[in-house]
Amino acid sequence: MMRKLSTQAKVFQVVNIVFLGLLGLSMFLPILHVLAKSLSGVSALANGTIGLLPVDFTFINYEYVLSNPAILRAFAVTIYITVVGTIINLIMTSSIAYPLSREEYKGRKFFLVMILMTMIFPAPLIPLFILVKELNMMNSLWALIIPGAISAFNFFVMRSFFQQIPKELIESSRIDGCGETRILWNMILPLSKPVVATVGLFYAVVHWNTYMHALYFINKPQLYPLQVKLRQMLLLDQVESGDAIFSDLLGTPEGIQMATVIVAMIPIIVLYPFLQKYFVKGMLLGSIK
Repeated sequence: MMRKLSTQAKVFQVVNIVFLGLLGLSMFLPILHVLAKSLSGVSALANGTIGLLPVDFTFINYEYVLSNPAILRAFAVTIYITVVGTIINLIMTSSIAYPLSREEYKGRKFFLVMILMTMIFPAPLIPLFILVKELNMMNSLWALIIPGAISAFNFFVMRSFFQQIPKELIESSRIDGCGETRILWNMILPLSKPVVATVGLFYAVVHWNTYMHALYFINKPQLYPLQVKLRQMLLLDQVESGDAIFSDLLGTPEGIQMATVIVAMIPIIVLYPFLQKYFVKGMLLGSIK
């Protein structure tokens, strides 16, 4: 039998739906506008007559983006940073979250306080720059991966999830002769797919959007990630091509810029639906003890 909602509950439900709908539109409409520009012709871009639908529909902007060596190289750099960085992040975070989630390990409170301090007082830029320089990681992609190998927030999310795994499972594994490393990789992580997917998505999005650290630590154009390349295109109008088919576009590079923005968004948008069920479950279970 369905429960009948009160008048106040119905009003709240309607207001909530309207508010969330407007909030969703405020986020979606700018993306739709960018998509329309990326699919519009040169004259329409020059005249500024584009709203939410393309004018003089064309794929020529995407042809340029997908054939430009500089943009493709920036994509390759970003993909490398995202894949390698996320793997390192998950290994490092799970390796420290597991021991600090077990009550039997001595000294864990001290390390928890130290990690918490990094959330409250993050490292300033100058000491971070000096550290990267002294480690000889300047103009290296490792400078975009190693300094952020462990996020304190993601650590606490993963640790909170690990704490919910019954002690009996771990103790039985120890009785069977498993070491701590084997327990972590063969039992804890397979049981923790939701939080691993959640934390992995957090890390992947951060790596995919790498920008500030690349500006600070990378001076070689061939090592620029996608976001830095996009910044050059948007602010400096650096659109280059030796192909005659794109000669008309060089006077109005806005379409190419918008196409690059859309292409940069696609991987994360495509990845999220496959991880959504793990993402939601991981956020809920990882935050309730």
